[in-house]
Amino acid sequence: MLLKESITRLIHQIKILKMINSKRIFFSILVMSLILMLYSCQTPELTIKIYETSESGNKLTLINESSPLQSPSIISINFDQKFQTISGFGGAFTEASAHLLNQLSQSKRTEILNAYFSVKGAAYSMARTHMNSCDFSLDHYSYSPVDGDKNLEYFSIDEDRADLIPMIKDALKISEEGFKLFASPWTAAPWMKDNNSWVGGKLLPEYYDTWALFFSKYADAYKDEGIDIWGFTVENEPMGNGNNWESMHFTPDEMTDFVQNFLGPKLEGDGKGDLVILGYDQNRADIKEWVDVMYKDKASSKYFDGTAIHWYESTYNYFPEDLQYAHQKAPNKYLIQTEACVDSEVPVWKDDAWYWKKEATDWGYDWREASKKYLHPKYAPANRYARDIIGCLNNWVDGWVDWNMVLNRQGGPNWFKNWCVAPIIVDTDLDEVYYTPLYYIMAHFSKFIRPQADVIAVNSTDKDLMVTAAHNPDGSTAVVVFNEGFKRKTYQLKGLKLEKTVNISPQAIQTILITN
Repeated sequence: MLLKESITRLIHQIKILKMINSKRIFFSILVMSLILMLYSCQTPELTIKIYETSESGNKLTLINESSPLQSPSIISINFDQKFQTISGFGGAFTEASAHLLNQLSQSKRTEILNAYFSVKGAAYSMARTHMNSCDFSLDHYSYSPVDGDKNLEYFSIDEDRADLIPMIKDALKISEEGFKLFASPWTAAPWMKDNNSWVGGKLLPEYYDTWALFFSKYADAYKDEGIDIWGFTVENEPMGNGNNWESMHFTPDEMTDFVQNFLGPKLEGDGKGDLVILGYDQNRADIKEWVDVMYKDKASSKYFDGTAIHWYESTYNYFPEDLQYAHQKAPNKYLIQTEACVDSEVPVWKDDAWYWKKEATDWGYDWREASKKYLHPKYAPANRYARDIIGCLNNWVDGWVDWNMVLNRQGGPNWFKNWCVAPIIVDTDLDEVYYTPLYYIMAHFSKFIRPQADVIAVNSTDKDLMVTAAHNPDGSTAVVVFNEGFKRKTYQLKGLKLEKTVNISPQAIQTILITN
């Protein structure tokens, strides 16, 4: 376009000069025009910004260029080789988080929501919430409280109006591009289950229709509040959680039957066929058994839009083979990490160093049988987040969603007292907010890798550096590099219109944002 405009302008000037018959002026302007034309045809210069979060204290800090400290390794980017398209990154709206926000001053509440959803903050593009209560609720509750109400005439989301709905609405006001919101049930009301309990048990067959209706009425109720639901997971952790908090069990065959013959047709019949249905929604180690049944044939897979997974059960492994297997079974469907957190830990308050040290333990650390203790070594939370997200992106996962956005200094509120860590910790008595390193690590992905970005091929000659890359719809490219080691490293980016040499701190994650 620039070339065409320059030539047109040059021809026009020549015609004028011929009219005034001035050779000196003619040639002077001709030379200037040629210079202008050549300048206009030059490739726009690339802009490269490097953001780093590190054990040494950087927090999504824009770092200055520095001289190479050593011979660089090579990170090669291949824009022509594309993989999955990104759905989004984010966290979960829970009653616990929403309740805490309402205990803070208005300024602190707004600050936190901006930190997560504004373009100046982490710019979350995907979020999860719970249907009925969960372990991070203040108590048990259901939207269908009346026993035997098969037609759900008494269905009500009033339990969500005090805390949960206002938090979601305020986040939507802040988010410029909006975000995909999906909902997950932990359990149906006890009266629908074979054990008449909040914990464990199975959905009674005579209530399959009722439970499908429940999803449809939930979508309508939230829409009436101005909140559009993007989709659902069928059941949070259908294999159970050791009978500790709200749960409802499905086998792969039972869930597939429910989706194929009840939930999918119900949503479709109610004009909600565009709502996404994600199956499974538990740990990656067991995913093969589930996708084999979900995607067995055309009929079984018809209403499944994808697979949901969690990161628990192993502290150090992101299960690349299992993720690859799930993708191959359904290459055109979503594969979304829907829940992760530092579990079985009370948050450490205002001590960034703890998050970079291998001192955290997970839920299986104490009770796991001796033969599987190796799955639960102590770990550094910051490293686990960075390692897992990059590992997922390099193995076909298209969305990655954290658990609670906000918790208190105890790691709650939580009726079961299974304390966890969130990226942001608050002290409601003192009206104080602590942004842990986990917040900044999440932002390295959510802020710079946007929905509809394509994950692209990238390779590092230094196998101690984990790296992933994505090309965004606006033309920018984000390259994320993680150095888990304790030595500063130097690498050179290749595959661009220019080469860039970068130093990365020990125990650090970087996002290199490349724009025209």
